[in-house]
Amino acid sequence: MLAVVGAGSWGKNHVRSFAELGALSAVCDTDEAALGNVRGTYPGVKTGTDLERVLADPEIEAMVLATPAAQHYAGAKAALAAGKHVLVEKPMTLRAEEAEELNRLALGAGLVLMVGHILEYHPAVRRLRELVVAGELGKLAYLYSHRLSLGKIRMEENVWWDLGPHDVSLILGLLFESPEWVQATGQAMLTPGVADSVVACLGFAGGARAHIFVSRVHPLKEQRLVVGGREKMAVFDDVVSEGKLKVYPSHITGDDQLPVATGGEPEVVPIDAGEPLRAECEHFLECIEAGSQPLTGGESGVQVTRVLEACQRSLDQHGARVRLAEPH
Repeated sequence: MLAVVGAGSWGKNHVRSFAELGALSAVCDTDEAALGNVRGTYPGVKTGTDLERVLADPEIEAMVLATPAAQHYAGAKAALAAGKHVLVEKPMTLRAEEAEELNRLALGAGLVLMVGHILEYHPAVRRLRELVVAGELGKLAYLYSHRLSLGKIRMEENVWWDLGPHDVSLILGLLFESPEWVQATGQAMLTPGVADSVVACLGFAGGARAHIFVSRVHPLKEQRLVVGGREKMAVFDDVVSEGKLKVYPSHITGDDQLPVATGGEPEVVPIDAGEPLRAECEHFLECIEAGSQPLTGGESGVQVTRVLEACQRSLDQHGARVRLAEPH
């Protein structure tokens, strides 16, 4: 059985999903109102504010940490030390060294450590990855990701650590490598020192480039990933209700003369139905049962955190190019 720690704006979705899967045993939160909502909806689920009681409960095999990002490291470390499998929300931690430590602890104890990079479980993203692996797009040259909205304003966490993990995990999962260097610039419009908009560039050894634009002070909602290959191009648009994944027969050819851009009408790629969060939760339970490594396991969390941290250093250095540090 499983416990969810944190039943707030996102944690309540984990509560719902694992309850529907018949795996939810307990919910822990310091907010009595949140616990009251859980008791009203799931009367058979234990609730409480004492995390130590959850950690000591031998019937609880796994824990989901949907707490603020600053609490992820301590919570995950305590859960692993108590012999619990862990699904921790993104970002895994706020420091690469901490992410690496958690990964080592999980591997050493034979426990499942998984990170909530939810878009990796989106049916459109899974299909897009299949196309990339099959070589349908050709060698990937560039990726552009926009995640923009007039969203919830956070006073303590900048938009890069809030929204950036989604896009970094998507890009690393499609290129199957980490960048050699990054550059990032941002702007703090509302709270001094807390960026509301960030643009990041990632450079890869294979020649690919990726650009990420995240903002929570944008008038239009946009969640779009453009993947440019040498043969075709693909667009994943998560805002539209139909045709979320399209492939364009667009490419650029070159000879001794000027390069030639060739376009064409897009093909809508059929994708399976399904809720990404439900798929993520099912995958976590399946990995526990099989003793296997998750798609977004500890190593994925480490790689994403290293990129996030490097981009933050670039932000702090006003857009300087930063090479990724080697793992410890």
